[in-house]
Parts: sequence; C-alpha cells; structure tokens
Amino acid sequence: MNLSFFDQFTSPCLLGIPLILLSLLFPTLLLPMPNNRWITNRLSTLQLWFFHLITKQLMIPLNKSGHKWALLLTALMLLLLMINLLGLLPYTFTPTTQLSMNMALAFPLWLATLLIGLRNQPSITLGHLLPEGTPTPLIPALILIETTSLLIRPLALGVRLTANLTAGHLLIQLISTATTVLLPIMPTISILTALILFLLTILEVAVAMIQAYVFVLLLSLYLQEN
Repeated sequence: MNLSFFDQFTSPCLLGIPLILLSLLFPTLLLPMPNNRWITNRLSTLQLWFFHLITKQLMIPLNKSGHKWALLLTALMLLLLMINLLGLLPYTFTPTTQLSMNMALAFPLWLATLLIGLRNQPSITLGHLLPEGTPTPLIPALILIETTSLLIRPLALGVRLTANLTAGHLLIQLISTATTVLLPIMPTISILTALILFLLTILEVAVAMIQAYVFVLLLSLYLQEN
C-alpha cells in the first residue's frame, strides 16, 4: 500500500516510450490560438487580460533592460501553471513533481542571470559575495557562506516546487483512500473526510498557482540583482 502511493509520480510509458514529453506539450494545446481580428471573443479577451496581468506583475521588479525577458518568463509561468493545474485531475501525471525536470528549468535560467551579471556589471555581482564593512577576520568565512547561498539557489527553486506539489498530491491520495475505506464502515466519518478532501483540493489549486508564480518571480528577482 505504501509503495502504491508513489506510483502516481512514475513517468507513464506506452510501449516502452516515456510520455513525459506529451505531458509537457499537451497544456499548450489548450490555449486559444491567436488570430488577426481586432474584435475577438470573450475567451481571447480574457486570455489577453490574464497575459497582461502576469507580465505586468513579473516586470515590476525589473528595469527596462530586463523587459526583454518578458516573453520567456511569461511563457514559463503559463507552462508551469497549466501543468500544475492539469496534474490535479484524476488519472493524470504531473511532470513538475519530478526534481530532474524542475532542476532542468531552474539551473539554466539561474545560470543565465548570473552570467548576465558577470558580463554587464562584474564588480557589483562579485561585490554581493562580501558585504560592505565586514571585519577582516570574517572575510573568508563570509565569502564561503555567500558563495554557497548563491550556488544553492537553483536547487532551492527546484526542491521548493517539487516538495510542495509532491506533498499535496500525497495528502490528496491519502485522504481519498481513507474516504473510500471508511465509507462502508463509518459513513458519517467518511462524509467528513470527503469534506476535508474537497477543501484540500481547493487549497492545492491555490498552491499550484502560487508555486508557479513564486518560481518565476524568484527568477525575475535574481535577474534584477544582476
């Protein structure tokens, strides 16, 4: 029984072929395709308003030179948001519960922000490793600590997203299993458990949206530092 709880995090395969790529590409098919009309339907208008809201929120910490990242950050935000939300449906697979995938997204983007800082303002970027006014005996220790905190950023991004989604999926499966088991034995307790499951599902929808936003927002803050 304990092993079956983690089967939902195994990448599905068909004839020995992993379907994780299909899980990544499927959310993009749900977005309405743009057209050349000035007057569109309500769905397209809502989509454009949502894109504008996301882009505005992500670009607030950045200066004008960082606005060229708007398309990349907005696209990443929408991809993570749709993957996280679709993963809450029954009999679906959530690729963002895989640490390898989250690290594959976090590490290159973090490295890009670091290299941009080293290219544009190397003195300021390296100056973050040593706070101003540090006593001389503490300089080696502080440089080591700041370097470690800098290098651990992509790991923190990937682990945060993976841990929050994995914990939520496990809680939903545990409570749904308890609801099914208690139904013939104690119907009243089972109904209360089902109510808790409903509230937890609403919470997980919020967590899926917040984690996608936090992932991209932290990347934009790292970009602003550099």
